[in-house]
Amino acid sequence: MEHNHLDHQTLCCSICLDLLKDPVAIACGHNYCMNCIKTHWDEEDEKGIHSCPQCRETFTPRPALKKNTMLAALVEQMKKTGLKAAPADHRYAGHEDVACDFCTERKLKAIKSCLVCLASYCEKHIQPHYDVAPLKKHKLVEPSKNLQENICSKHDKLLEIFCRTDQKCICYLCSVDEHKGHDTVSAAAEIAERQRELEERRGNIQQRIQDREEDVKLLQQEVEAINRSADKAVEDTETIITKLIRLLRKRRSDVKQQIRSQQETEVSRVKDVQEKLEQEITELKRKDVELEQLSHTEDHNQFLLNYPSLPALSESTHSSSINIRPLRHFEDVTAAVSELRDKLQKILRDSWTNISLMVTKVDVLLSEPEPKSRAGFLKYSCEITLDPNTAQTRLKLSEGNRKVRLMGQSQSYPRHPDRFTHWHQVLSRESLTGRCYWEVEYSGLVNVAVTYKNICREGRGNECFFGNNDKSWALNCNGSSFGHNTIWTFISGPVSSRVGVYLDHRAGILSFYSVSETMTLLHRVQTTFTEPLLAGLNVYNGGGSAEFCKPN
Repeated sequence: MEHNHLDHQTLCCSICLDLLKDPVAIACGHNYCMNCIKTHWDEEDEKGIHSCPQCRETFTPRPALKKNTMLAALVEQMKKTGLKAAPADHRYAGHEDVACDFCTERKLKAIKSCLVCLASYCEKHIQPHYDVAPLKKHKLVEPSKNLQENICSKHDKLLEIFCRTDQKCICYLCSVDEHKGHDTVSAAAEIAERQRELEERRGNIQQRIQDREEDVKLLQQEVEAINRSADKAVEDTETIITKLIRLLRKRRSDVKQQIRSQQETEVSRVKDVQEKLEQEITELKRKDVELEQLSHTEDHNQFLLNYPSLPALSESTHSSSINIRPLRHFEDVTAAVSELRDKLQKILRDSWTNISLMVTKVDVLLSEPEPKSRAGFLKYSCEITLDPNTAQTRLKLSEGNRKVRLMGQSQSYPRHPDRFTHWHQVLSRESLTGRCYWEVEYSGLVNVAVTYKNICREGRGNECFFGNNDKSWALNCNGSSFGHNTIWTFISGPVSSRVGVYLDHRAGILSFYSVSETMTLLHRVQTTFTEPLLAGLNVYNGGGSAEFCKPN
C-alpha cells in the first residue's frame, strides 16, 4: 500500500493533479506534465522570472524542457498494470489556487493571505497569526496571488494610506514626500467609507429593483385589466350592435308586412269596385239588348204595350267616372325610409367619431414628453387647409386654401350652414386628433385658434367667437393674450410673425410657441379634449392675413 502511494505521489502532476503526461523534471527536482509547466511559465513570461509551482525556486532565463523518459516509462507501466492515480486531494493547491508559501513539500491551498507579511498560509501555517499576540494585529484577507501589488514600488513599504487628492493607495513615506499636503486617510478608513457608500448604493439599487418589480407587477395587472376591459367592451358592443341590427331587421319586416297588408287591402277594395262595375256593365248590356229588340218591334200596338213594362234604369251606386287621385302609391313610404336612413347615417357618422375617439383615448401610460426643439416639433407636422364653406363672406382664400385675407367687400360664396355669418373666422377641413404641429405666418390683427366642430356659426354672440366659449381656445397674436370660455390671460412673452401650435389630443396638451431662431413658449393648456378639434383663424382688420405654412 505504501509503495503504491509513493508511486502515485511520485507520478502525479501537482498542477493538474492527474498522472503525468509527457513528464518533465525541472532543475529543482519537481516533476510536471510538459503542457502544465509550459502553461504556468507562459503566464510568468511578462515578469521575466520563472518559478516552480511547488517550492517557488526561480529560474532565469526560462529553462528548456525535455521529456523525462524514465518517468514516462514508469507512467506507462502503471497504466499497463491497471493502477491509476490516487484521487485528487483537494487540500493541495492546483494550478488556479493560491499555494501556501510555507509548505516545503507539496503545497497545500492557502486559506488566508497576510497584507503585513505579504505571504499566504494554509490552515496549518496560518495558526500563529491567530495565537501570537503581535501577529494577531496583522491584516488577513482572502488568499491572493497579487500580494506584491500592496507594496510601494518606490519605498518597498505597505500601501496602507489612501490619497484622496490623487485617488490612489500610497505608503506612509509617500504621504510625507510627493503627496505632502494632499488629503490623505488610512486605507482602512477609506475602505470603510467606500463600503458604507457601496452599501448605500446597493440599498438604493435594491430599492429600485423592488420598485421596478412592483411596477412590472402593476403593469402586468394593467395588461390583464386592459384585456378584460377590451374583451368586455367587444362582447358588450357586439351585443348592443347585434340588438340594433335585430331591431332594424324587425322594423324592416314590420314595414314589409304593413306594406303587403295595405297592398292587399287596397287591391281588394279596388277589385270589389271593379267587380260591381263589371256586374253593372253586364246588367246594362242585357237591358240594352232588350231595348234593341223592342226598337225593332214593327207592331205599334205591341211596342206601346211592352214599353211601360220595361224596368226603369236603376241609378248606379258608383260614380260614372272613377275619381282616381294622382297617387304616389307607396313612394312616400320609400321617401320616409330614405329620410330615416339619412338621419341614421348622420347619427352613426357623428357618433362613430366619438366612439373612435373614446377608443383612442384609452392610454394607461404617460404620453411622450413634448419636443424640446423645432426639429422635434416638425416630426409631428400636419398640412392644414381651410374649408371655404366655413369662411365668413369677407374672407378671401388663396394659396390652395392655406391663406386667408380680410377684404373690403364680400366674396361670392354660396349659402352654407357651416359658414360664420358675422365674425371674420374660418376653420380647417382637417379634424385634428393625436399629436399635431402646425405653424401660422400672419400680419395685422389675428387670432390663432382650435375649436370643436359644433361651435356656433350664426350671429355675433360669444358662442361664435374663438376664445369666448367652452368649445374653443384662442391666442390673440397682437394683444398677447390667450382666451378660453371668455377668460383672457395676459402673455408676457414676445410674439413673432410666426406662431407654432402643438396639440397632443390624447394627453390634453395645447401649446402655442413664438417661432423665430428659437422656440419660445407663449402659453400651454392642460385639459381634456372630448372631441376632435379643428384649426381656426380670425382676421380682424382690413388687409390682415394669415397662412398655414407648409411643413419644412
